[in-house]
Amino acid sequence: MIKENARQPNTYPTQSEEHVSQGLARVRKAAREHKEMKFTALLHHLNVDLLRESFYSLKRKAAPGVDGVTWQEYETGWEGRLVDLHSRVHRGGYRAKPSRRVYIEKADGRQRPLGVAALEDKIVQQAVVTILNQIYEEDFLGFSYGSRPGRSQHDALDALSYALLKKKVNYVLDADIRSFFDNLDKSWLVKFVEHRVADPRILRLIQKWLKSGVMEEGKWSEPKTGSPQGS
Repeated sequence: MIKENARQPNTYPTQSEEHVSQGLARVRKAAREHKEMKFTALLHHLNVDLLRESFYSLKRKAAPGVDGVTWQEYETGWEGRLVDLHSRVHRGGYRAKPSRRVYIEKADGRQRPLGVAALEDKIVQQAVVTILNQIYEEDFLGFSYGSRPGRSQHDALDALSYALLKKKVNYVLDADIRSFFDNLDKSWLVKFVEHRVADPRILRLIQKWLKSGVMEEGKWSEPKTGSPQGS
C-alpha cells in the first residue's frame, strides 16, 4: 500500500507509528475512495494493541483447540504472551496449528463439522479480520448481512420484514449452497483476496490457516478443499 518516499497511483500512505484506530481509519478511507486500490502494506497495523483487543473480544468460555489452552489460562501473563506473539508474527516465526475437529447435529439429523482453532490462532485471525474489515466493509453491498460486524441474522430478518410490508414483493427465493465451506476452493479464495490485498505477509498468514489442516481423533489431515467452519 505504500512506498516510503513516494506516493504512486492506487496507493495510500499509512504510518505504523500512528495509533491503531487512526491507521485503520486511514485504510478504510482509502478503500472507500479508491475502489481499485490494492493494499500492499497492512501487517504493521497488527500491533500489540490490536492483539490485545482481539484477545479480549474472544469468547471466554469457548472450547480449547489442539493446544488445550483456555482463555483464562492465556490471560495469566497475557502481556508477555502477546508481545511474544506479535514478535513471532512479524519475524515469520508464527506457525498456525491445525483445527480440532468436532461435530454438531443439524436439524435434519446430519452432522455439521466444525473446526476449533487454537487460542493464539484465534487471536491473530481476529486481528487480521479487523484489518481486512476496513477494506471489505467499504466493498460489501447494503443487503449483505453474513459475518459482518454490527450485523446479524436478526437484522436481516428485520430488513426482510420491512421490505415485505412496505414494498411490492411478488416472490421470495430461499436458496442454500450445500456444504459451501467444505468445498471452498482455497486457491480461488486467495485469488479473490488478492484483488484488494497485495501485502504478501497478510496473504501468507491466510495461506497458513488454509493449510494448517485438522486434527480428528489424534490424526492430522489437510483437506484439498474447504476451510474449517467456526474459525
